[in-house]
Amino acid sequence: MTPVSTDGSNPIVRPGATARRPALLATLAAAAALAVAVTSERAGGLVPCALCLLERWPYRIAIVLGLAALALRPRAARLLLALFAVVILADAAIAVVHVGVEWHAWPSPLPECAAPRLHGSIAQRLAEMPARPSKPCDEPTYPLPGVPVSFAGLNLLYALALGGGVLTYLWQTRRTRA
Repeated sequence: MTPVSTDGSNPIVRPGATARRPALLATLAAAAALAVAVTSERAGGLVPCALCLLERWPYRIAIVLGLAALALRPRAARLLLALFAVVILADAAIAVVHVGVEWHAWPSPLPECAAPRLHGSIAQRLAEMPARPSKPCDEPTYPLPGVPVSFAGLNLLYALALGGGVLTYLWQTRRTRA
């Protein structure tokens, strides 16, 4: 239930309200997504594929935009929050591509996800091998046992919720011109 003040307005979302609290919350949400990805890799031992690594970049950009929004005046902060939402929704678009690759709906657009093209001698092939094997983009990783939603699918849902949440805040706090 949404709290309502005595005049019937929503006290949490006020037109003309400062954008600092939403900027901070959005920045923390973006940082949390990035922290989960890095922790699952380093502490959980999961190997990310090339699309997984690409999906992290919008969160990094969004964190910078969110931090900058904290330091700016409300009008400029709202503009950066709008850019924040666009960047996160772009991440959702990358996640759609990744989920499609996992479901074998289309091939990955990244050459790193394709099978390697072997050429040269065995010594040359061994020298070109990465120190750690990469994970194919079409092999999903399921973080929750028994739940058929991959990390890419969870990222898609999270990015849609975060980007949509920021856009909803911006819409609800816009100034109406009479």
